[in-house]
Amino acid sequence: MSRETTLKTYIESIRDQYDYILIDCMPSLGMITINAFAAADSVLIHVQAQYLPVKGLQQLIQTIGKVRRQINPNLTIEGILLTIVDSRTNFAKGIINKLEEAYGRNVRIFEQYIPISVRAAETSAEGKSIYMHDPKCTVASAYSNLTKEVLEDE
Repeated sequence: MSRETTLKTYIESIRDQYDYILIDCMPSLGMITINAFAAADSVLIHVQAQYLPVKGLQQLIQTIGKVRRQINPNLTIEGILLTIVDSRTNFAKGIINKLEEAYGRNVRIFEQYIPISVRAAETSAEGKSIYMHDPKCTVASAYSNLTKEVLEDE
């Protein structure tokens, strides 16, 4: 019963204790992600600057629309964040252009993107945040800039 709202029920009980609650989901549209959408005020969609992930973005946005209609009418899309971007390639530039053409009128696409980096990949293996692993690298700087960009709207 009401399995889509289990996380929302819990978050409502602790919401006053926090300024922000971030829910990071795996890239799938399973029950955990639906629970996160039901509990969230907004969604920041991150997508790799690759053909297949961008193609799957349409299904994700449709799912967010369904959740908005049926479970959480207050859910909004904060924006789209491009990750693992190799800005040196024409391929990445083309993906960015296609994304802006397809969604730029309706959904904010963050100016800051997260560049591809071996240093960032190493953090997963070490189980550390990028700020602990290499706080001066380009990825750490990009995440700091993204935070500023998101908070500008507050």
